Amino acid sequence: MSKLFTIAEGLENMGAIRSGGQGSVYKGRRIGEIISAIKLLPTPIFSQTEEDKHYFDFTNEVKKLQRVNEQPNPNIVKILSYGVSETGCFPYIEMEYIDGPDLGELLKPPHQPVFTIKEIIKVADHLSNALAHCHKCEVKHGDIKSNNVKYNQQTGNYVLLDFGLAILSDEERRTSIRRAGAIEFMAPEQNEGRMLFETDVYSFGIILFELLAGKVPFPLDGNSETARNKVMIAHMETTPPDLLSLRAAALPIDWTDAQKEAEMQVPEWLVALIYKCLEKKPEDRFVNGIALHDYISHHRIYTAEAVSLSKDADDKWQEIIHRKDEELEEIKAIVARQEREIENMREAASSTVVRDYDTRRKRRVSRSAFNALLAVVLLVSGIAVYSLFFNKSVVGGVQETATLDNDLPNSTVEERNTQLSENNSAAKVVEKNPEKRKQQIADSVAKQRDEKEEAQPPATDQQDSAKQESTTPDANEEADKCKIENEKLKSRTVSGSLYVFLLWRFTF
Repeated sequence: MSKLFTIAEGLENMGAIRSGGQGSVYKGRRIGEIISAIKLLPTPIFSQTEEDKHYFDFTNEVKKLQRVNEQPNPNIVKILSYGVSETGCFPYIEMEYIDGPDLGELLKPPHQPVFTIKEIIKVADHLSNALAHCHKCEVKHGDIKSNNVKYNQQTGNYVLLDFGLAILSDEERRTSIRRAGAIEFMAPEQNEGRMLFETDVYSFGIILFELLAGKVPFPLDGNSETARNKVMIAHMETTPPDLLSLRAAALPIDWTDAQKEAEMQVPEWLVALIYKCLEKKPEDRFVNGIALHDYISHHRIYTAEAVSLSKDADDKWQEIIHRKDEELEEIKAIVARQEREIENMREAASSTVVRDYDTRRKRRVSRSAFNALLAVVLLVSGIAVYSLFFNKSVVGGVQETATLDNDLPNSTVEERNTQLSENNSAAKVVEKNPEKRKQQIADSVAKQRDEKEEAQPPATDQQDSAKQESTTPDANEEADKCKIENEKLKSRTVSGSLYVFLLWRFTF
């Protein structure tokens, strides 16, 4: 065994653990002032023997608590020692002192009236871990409340304290609850003095409800017996109020709208967890802290991964968003340019249509003027048609008759009238056949010549041949002139009809 020696004042050397070329390692114990928390129980113990029932129950429960500390847990306070006080013979438990505020103090000014979602999930994870560790050791806490959960400022962990109720007997526990227990956090079955694993689960749900809403679901109004009974009845019969509505009303006024909106996005699994913990019947809750912690760990890991991914990818997403914004601006510029081009095309097309419309309007005439013009054209066309098919032949016959009358001075009036009638009849017969008309004119001229020759003295053969030669060209020339005039009249008629049609087409 290695030789013992003093290392320093207040530090006891308990022997070497191992030695090496770089030095030696010794087991040591610090001697000096250690700050601890001591829990005094109200029931005195007059005899520290197993014959004293209170002392026997006390030692058994403390041994259970010591099993909790056999495997250290960062969320459970360490039990240092236990015993009976020299004055008053009160049993006590010496525990590790946790430097920091409890949850009840963190909900009061200058702190915010509610916890953030992130911090609530942290409290749920730490506290459920403590319950799972206790329930594995078959230890029921029985007094879980916001004042018994402290925030360790040294480690940043939430720690479960005060196992005093866990070491009491059922009768002592029932009396303690009835007189001074935190009735707002107690499960319905605790009114009967029962304490189950599900009892701790119920109190766990009350704590999370308080952190989210800023108050417990059934607050105590005063400390009278009537007020306490009212709260206990509410635990047994009344449905918990709407959690999200209470949270919305309790949000700090100095939070921004964006922060308020974000803090109202409470995960559905967390709300469902709280309401399941607050079921009236123990069998409807989580069986124990182990099942509770497994449920929270599963959903917390999923939520933490989502948050971690969002944080890790924040810079990447910011870069992507910036690039997409630039692309969007380019697209907006292209769209704006195309819109301007389309607008210019629309304006050009509109001006062309208006110009064409104005041009057509300039060509248009009023309906009354068109009707008058149409009447005039129809009248002219009618006169032309009449002159072509009727009046021209008669005029030609009259002219031809007048010419012959000049050549026949001795003819009587009756003969001229008879000749005119014959000419008119012939004109009607051949008005549609120019060849017949030409022949008729030639016959008429020959007949008149014969009559003239009969009325005059005989002429010589030379004179007859000269007359015949002179007469025949005149008749042929007259017939050609009539034919040309008829063709001109037909052309005018067709041209007039075409003009009327075009005038109607461009007007309407």
